[in-house]
Amino acid sequence: MEKYLGKFSPELYAILRIVAGFCFAMHGTQKLFGWPGDKDPVELASMMGFAGIVELVGGILIMIGLVASYAAFISSGQMAVAFFMVHIPQDWNPLVNGGELALIYCFLFLYIASRGAGIWSFDASRATKSPT
Repeated sequence: MEKYLGKFSPELYAILRIVAGFCFAMHGTQKLFGWPGDKDPVELASMMGFAGIVELVGGILIMIGLVASYAAFISSGQMAVAFFMVHIPQDWNPLVNGGELALIYCFLFLYIASRGAGIWSFDASRATKSPT
C-alpha cells in the first residue's frame, strides 16, 4: 500500500489532523454547551470544565493547524491525565474501562506534536512566507 498511498502521505496526514481536531473540539462543545446531544453543560470552574476548554480550543487549533504542535502536546497530556484519573481506576484494560478513545487521542496528539501541522495549515502558510 505504501507504493500507492505513500505519494499522498502529506494530504492524508493533513486530513487526519483536521478530522481529529474537529472531533476533539466537538467533545469540548459537548462538555461546555451540551451540544451535540442532550447533555447538560458542565460547570466551567471544574476539572471537566477545564477539560472542555482544552478540548474545544485545542481541537480548533489542531484542526486549523495553528500552533498545532503545542496544542497537540497539551491535548495529549490532557488525554493521558483523563485516562489515568478516570479510566484506570475502573479497570486496567482500555476496552473494559472505556478509555480507549482517550488513549488513542493521547498518542495521536503526541504524534501530531512531534510532526507538526503539515500542509493545509496556518503553521505551513506562515512558514513559507519570507520577508522580501
